[in-house]
Amino acid sequence: MNTVRIKEVAKLARVSTATVSHVINKTRFVSDDTKRRVLSAIERVGYTPNIHARNLASGQSRTLGLIISDITNPFFPDLVKSIQERALELGYDVIVLNTNYDPERDARYVQRLLELRVRGVMILTTEMDLSVIQRLSSREIAVVFLDIGKVSPHTSNIRIDYEKGVHEAVEHLLDLGHRQIAFISGPLRFKSAQFRRQAFLETMKSHRASLHTEPLILEGDFRLESGEQVVREMQKMKSRPTAVLAANDLMAVGALRELERAGLQVPKDVSLVGCDDISLAKLTDPQLTTIRIPRSEIGAAAVEAVLQTNSSEGREIKISTQLIVRQSTDKATLR
Repeated sequence: MNTVRIKEVAKLARVSTATVSHVINKTRFVSDDTKRRVLSAIERVGYTPNIHARNLASGQSRTLGLIISDITNPFFPDLVKSIQERALELGYDVIVLNTNYDPERDARYVQRLLELRVRGVMILTTEMDLSVIQRLSSREIAVVFLDIGKVSPHTSNIRIDYEKGVHEAVEHLLDLGHRQIAFISGPLRFKSAQFRRQAFLETMKSHRASLHTEPLILEGDFRLESGEQVVREMQKMKSRPTAVLAANDLMAVGALRELERAGLQVPKDVSLVGCDDISLAKLTDPQLTTIRIPRSEIGAAAVEAVLQTNSSEGREIKISTQLIVRQSTDKATLR
C-alpha cells in the first residue's frame, strides 16, 4: 500500500492511517459512519488497493485459481462463467488459465498460482501430472479436480456420471432400431474419455445378442476436426453404422458437417448424438440430440468444494447427466 496515498485518504476522512488499513483489509471492526467516510475518501483520492500485497499481509487470499483444458471449446466458457458467478457471490475473484490440452502447462500454472498465494485451485482439465498434485498437497492448498482426482486431505473430486448419460443415449438409439452404432471417443489417455468409452461398451455388451456387428470405436481428440476425420474413415468401411455417438458435441458437429458433405442426411441416413449440450447443439440443423452435462451445477460445486476443503477432508461430488432428445436422431433405415 502506498504510504503517501493512505495518508491522503486518512486526512480526507479525518481518521488515522491504521483505521484506513482496517477498513480496506477488514481486520478490525470499524463503525459504519467511519467506514463510509473512508470509502468516500478512497474514491475521491482514486486509490486502488494492492490485492496481492493485502494477501501477503493478511495471509488470507480472496482469489481462486482455475485451470481448464481448452477455452475455445464452448463447454468451458459456460463452466468458467458459472464458477465466476458463484465465486463472486461468495466474495472471491477467479484467475483462469488455459492448458490447451498440454499437461506441461499445468506445472507452470500451478507454480504461478502458488506464487500468488491463492486460496484454492480448481483443476477442471482432462490431464494432470501427479507431481503437480503433490506440490499443491504439500503446501496444504485446497484443490478440486474434475474426474481425475483422488479424494484425500485438501483434495476433492467432481465426478460426472457419464455412465448414466451414455447408457440413456445408447438405449435411445437401440429403441429406434439401430444395431450398428459407432462411438467417437476422446483421446484414451484422458480419464474422462475412458469413462465414456467404457460406458458405451458396457451398454452395448448388454445387448450383444441383438447386435449385427461388434461395437465400432474410433478415437478423436475432442475437437471438431476430428469428428470430420472419423466420418471420412467410416465412409471407407463396407458396413457403415446407422448411428453415431460422439464423446462430445464438438466432434458430433464435425461429424454432422462431414456426413452432409458425403451426401448423407441426418437423421434419415445416420442418427447422431453428442455429449455436453453446449449452446451450439441447439443451433445445428438438425438440432443435436445430446447428453447434457450441467455446467452451472459443476461450477457451483467446484467453488463450494474448494472453499470447504481447506478445513476438512476432501470429498467426492457426483454430478448427474441427462439425455436431451432433439432432431438428429430417428428410426433406423433398413439397408
